[in-house]
Amino acid sequence: MTQLDEIVALVHRVLGSDAVGAYLHGSAVLGQLRPRSDTDVLVVTGRRLTQPQRRALVQGLMALSGRRAHAGPARPIELTIVVGSDVRPWRYPPRSEFQYGEWLRDDYERGDVPAASDASPDLAPLISMVLLGNSPLFGPPPAQVLDPVPHDDLIRAVVAGIPGLLDDLESDAANVVLTLARIWATVVTGAIHAKDAAADWVLPRLPEEHRAVLARARAVYLGDADDERWGELQSRLRPHADFVVQAIDRAVSGGR
Repeated sequence: MTQLDEIVALVHRVLGSDAVGAYLHGSAVLGQLRPRSDTDVLVVTGRRLTQPQRRALVQGLMALSGRRAHAGPARPIELTIVVGSDVRPWRYPPRSEFQYGEWLRDDYERGDVPAASDASPDLAPLISMVLLGNSPLFGPPPAQVLDPVPHDDLIRAVVAGIPGLLDDLESDAANVVLTLARIWATVVTGAIHAKDAAADWVLPRLPEEHRAVLARARAVYLGDADDERWGELQSRLRPHADFVVQAIDRAVSGGR
């Protein structure tokens, strides 16, 4: 079985008939999977999860996800679950019922279980990608269970994540730099881009002194460079991020 087959089997096993559908998003629908791409899945369910269901999902996903997967190294999995009635009709900020991400594995191994979140702006671009990709793993087409996200809510959501990104700049440099590029591209164009495509859009819009940082992040994403070795570019990360955030602020305010 493929990793996607295993994810679908786990969802059916834990959620049973409450599982309405599961849908790909992220790199798999925006372009193509890269060496550092996650397996990104949104699940729509008909009712809230119980605590035993949350634990079962975490245990099952830990066995399938990332370099510490029990069956051997695999792509990291990001699995998000929403209750259908929480996102249709659409309202902002949306509510997330469950999210598994490999960046929280240490917490899961200590026994933590993801709780629901009443305010999850990240669901706005996620649902937009699901609708754009139209790639069900099972269930009806996504447009039958999800409402489109209004443009203003999409922009508000992507911008809301900037402070958290800046907190992780030094520890997760390539991902943060590329995500800031995606935000800038989305705010200006209204579209959601793959990370390397967003970098291609942003690079000619950067002053010369800021291009090397984004070029390095793009190379890391494509598997052509090591994220752990930024060398002299380490000191240029913060100025680069500050420049991009200022550009995003100008775009949101009506400039370009």
